[in-house]
Amino acid sequence: MSRIGKKPVAVPAGVTANLDGNLVKVKGAKGELSFLAPEDVTVTLENGAITVTPRTETKRARAMWGMSRSQVANLIDGVTKGYEKKLEITGVGYKAAVAGKVLKLSLGYSHDVDYEIPTGIAITTPKPTEILVTGVDKQRVGQTAAEIRDFRGPEPYQGKGVRYSGEFIFRKEGKKK
Repeated sequence: MSRIGKKPVAVPAGVTANLDGNLVKVKGAKGELSFLAPEDVTVTLENGAITVTPRTETKRARAMWGMSRSQVANLIDGVTKGYEKKLEITGVGYKAAVAGKVLKLSLGYSHDVDYEIPTGIAITTPKPTEILVTGVDKQRVGQTAAEIRDFRGPEPYQGKGVRYSGEFIFRKEGKKK
């Protein structure tokens, strides 16, 4: 039994939720999102809460039950509060700046890395060594942050690179004479 799936997702004031079969559409102050639930689950809207129940007792239906409930909860959190990921840049001369719809990264390569900012995502640089990725869709915010981090991931010897804020990088000892 899914402990996550059992809990109904409350729809707060200021948020409108619509169901069209298994398509859940949520609209709030920050934007509009939708999620198509798998055929293994049934989604219902009653008494200001969205409930997800499995159609059968198969292993796949139970797996989709908790996942679908989490996706619906993420939609509601996204349109009310939004999501953000903070990235830190460590290294001499490493920096970032936003120019229009492009994030310019200086990461120690012979050229600057230009990253086209996707639609629905806002990227700001409060400091040259800090990147803030915000948006309403949790998956897209996380994917964008992961793509930026992949340009120069943190390396274990000197700790240089792009890392998530608060991420622990296991440091290795260098060569000994």
